[in-house]
Amino acid sequence: MCELLGFSSRKKRRRNDLLREFYSHAEAHPHGWGLARFPDGGTPSVEKEPVCATHSTLLESLLADPVEERALIAHIRLATIGHIEYENCHPFTATDNSGRTWTLAHNGTIFSGTALNDYMGIQYGDTDSERVLLHLVDRINVAQNHRRRDLNEAERFDVMSATVAELAKGSKLNLLVHDGEVLYAHCNFRDTLHVWREADAVAFSTRPLSVGTWEPAPFTSLVAAKDGEIVRTSPPHGHEYIYNPEDYRLVYMNFARL
Repeated sequence: MCELLGFSSRKKRRRNDLLREFYSHAEAHPHGWGLARFPDGGTPSVEKEPVCATHSTLLESLLADPVEERALIAHIRLATIGHIEYENCHPFTATDNSGRTWTLAHNGTIFSGTALNDYMGIQYGDTDSERVLLHLVDRINVAQNHRRRDLNEAERFDVMSATVAELAKGSKLNLLVHDGEVLYAHCNFRDTLHVWREADAVAFSTRPLSVGTWEPAPFTSLVAAKDGEIVRTSPPHGHEYIYNPEDYRLVYMNFARL
């Protein structure tokens, strides 16, 4: 499976050591890496490559300088759906009709993806993860069109929560999403997302890292963090994914058109 790392803080903090430890796991996730950073008031800065993170000269040069951010999302990829190429590396970005840019990294597989099939003709790559982002942004657009205005923070959370609960049925849907202000996290595969909290910072990671004290993240709930604090947690939707190798056999056959 892929691994995720997300971070939110009240003020800029240097995160090179945390990132280096996270990317050191890449030998077991060799199909790509990505890093999204979120400058205040600006569009996300995304760097990614379809190579193993521990072999990347680009990543090494990025981490040679201080990485000081209030928010970031990092990803290392073990491919299930989608070829090993740049367009399929996480994180993905998409912009809604209000001009807000959304950034998503995914650890999982969509096994019942009929709601996402329409995006196959418009996405840049061929991952189910990119289709998840396009669907989320479409749901945001529908809600904004209905209200005839941009959504506020609470309304964006409600749309996200409802959409994630629907997509989680029968699928493995561990996500980190950033909307330019808020970092969202979701997990429905047990023991595969952890959270660490300090007075002014919060981090999410697939595996606990050596910095801080980690505990399991809220399960089958959407969590929203802003300025280093968890500000919203949805009620659990209860759609836990339990590993079934037959799920993967069928989805591989479909992807290969067998």
